[in-house]
Amino acid sequence: MLTRASRVIRRFPRRTRLFSILEDNEQRIGWGSSTPVTTKNYPAFLKSRNDVPDNLGLQEGKEEGTDERWPGWQPVIGIEVHAQIRARRKLFSDTVTDVDAPPNSHVSLFDAAFPGTLPILNKACVDLGVRTAVALGSDIHERSSFDRKHYFYADLPSGYQITQHYSPLATGGKLSVTHTDKKKCTKTKDIRINQIQLEQDTAKSTTQPGVTLIDLNRAGAPLMEIVSEPDMRSPEQAGAYVTELRALLRAIGASNGNMEEGSLRCDVNVSVHKPGEPFGTRCEIKNLNTIKGLQIAINSEVRRQIVLLSSGQTVAQETRGFDEDRAETFTLRSKEDAPDYRYMPDPNLPPLILTEDYIRTIEYTTPPTPQKLRHILLSIYEIPERDAKVLMNLRAGSDVPFDGELKENNALSYFLDVTMDRDPKVVANWMVNELLGSLAYRKETFTTERLPADQLGEIIDMVDVGGITATSGKALLRHILAEPTREPLTDVVDRLGLRSTGTDGLQHICQAAVDKLPLDADSARKGNTRVIKRLVGEVMRQSKGRVDALAAAVMLRQMLGLPPEDK
Repeated sequence: MLTRASRVIRRFPRRTRLFSILEDNEQRIGWGSSTPVTTKNYPAFLKSRNDVPDNLGLQEGKEEGTDERWPGWQPVIGIEVHAQIRARRKLFSDTVTDVDAPPNSHVSLFDAAFPGTLPILNKACVDLGVRTAVALGSDIHERSSFDRKHYFYADLPSGYQITQHYSPLATGGKLSVTHTDKKKCTKTKDIRINQIQLEQDTAKSTTQPGVTLIDLNRAGAPLMEIVSEPDMRSPEQAGAYVTELRALLRAIGASNGNMEEGSLRCDVNVSVHKPGEPFGTRCEIKNLNTIKGLQIAINSEVRRQIVLLSSGQTVAQETRGFDEDRAETFTLRSKEDAPDYRYMPDPNLPPLILTEDYIRTIEYTTPPTPQKLRHILLSIYEIPERDAKVLMNLRAGSDVPFDGELKENNALSYFLDVTMDRDPKVVANWMVNELLGSLAYRKETFTTERLPADQLGEIIDMVDVGGITATSGKALLRHILAEPTREPLTDVVDRLGLRSTGTDGLQHICQAAVDKLPLDADSARKGNTRVIKRLVGEVMRQSKGRVDALAAAVMLRQMLGLPPEDK
């Protein structure tokens, strides 16, 4: 252990040397960019954190109409999202990040704050932080630095957290959010981003009667803090923002966004005021880890502040927790400001310098965001919005690889493979309704290996040319899911007797249906064409789905002496 600590000291660069992230281990993932990158896109250093007020929630913003839930009052909401970066190693040590490991099994001497140990910045974390800034359209700073944020608690062994308060990795940017309000109206709004910064996570505390247990596995895990401007005006809008941001982080491989395991946590700043008046005093609600809980907490806090102000009292600026069982917020402590944390530059970490070539490489290798993919599916492939949403959700639910590696096997790439030379709408219908529906019935999840893309494409082609009916195609799909095979599908169709019946066979089956339902046939001859559907149903039953329903209806009309159906 002592040898490891001394090796950490020797590996750390000299204090006078700027930490430069350059070409080492650059990897082109393969996603192109339609926007050329120039020096105008990335000014050397736009502004420091000193130019941004600490009182997030008190900044002026665009007024919106008041909500019928609190008439005459306007909530103002800003969110600080703490997303655990999807990196194999911690931010400043080479210890593996594993939340499922036994307690205190992945802890280095630096994580435990042993004297003499020094931090080594993890390049993969910087890569994913810059990738997030690119996806959000933020201004990436060529120079940023690390600060120490001091506070004393058992889950922080060193007594301070390394963060980027005054000189963050990136500032600005926006995220377009679409949500449905209480009146079932769909609204879209751009939520501005204040800043993106890298920082350490704390250890995990577990409180039991009379004792608090500390697990240092999470101590030093890499985090991104993404701070929004106070642009949200309702709990639903806030929930939609976190949902969209989580989908973006998953899509670009920056974080898995699993709120249930603590990989994404939210601190929400809430204030209320009357329209036309200055913003009110904000309160911060800490550590919200579900979308539903976040919305309930905001609703509760808005009502609490309105009650106080309506009775002539004032709202104290404070940090609050949220009791899910009672659906109420409660006081944790008075709100600290920057002087209370005694911020200071970290003397063990030189400034972080990003070159223009490095930023350009990240720009070109950043995967497309969910909004870009949604635009491609809806505008270029023109598939229904419902189907696009299902495909996007399938992709979002897939595992996120470590260190920004691109995972090719997902629902969207599968869809694109099947769509080659086929109608995208037809492919989306088969994939969403038939494949996913059959998998759901079998209580299985989608994987690209479950039904190879070439087999689904062949099923669609056989239905399209009339070799089998749509009903037979669905039966064939279900059979392959039950009994996977690489046997030629034409042989499987013949073995199962699914091939479409020819004209002579169709006429024979239609005659059998008429003979079985003579009363319905006579009724149809007298003009009651509604019974044709019953006769068609009998044809489909006798043929076991091997005939086309429309062709059967035409044949029955001819046999019964009825005119063709008006189109």
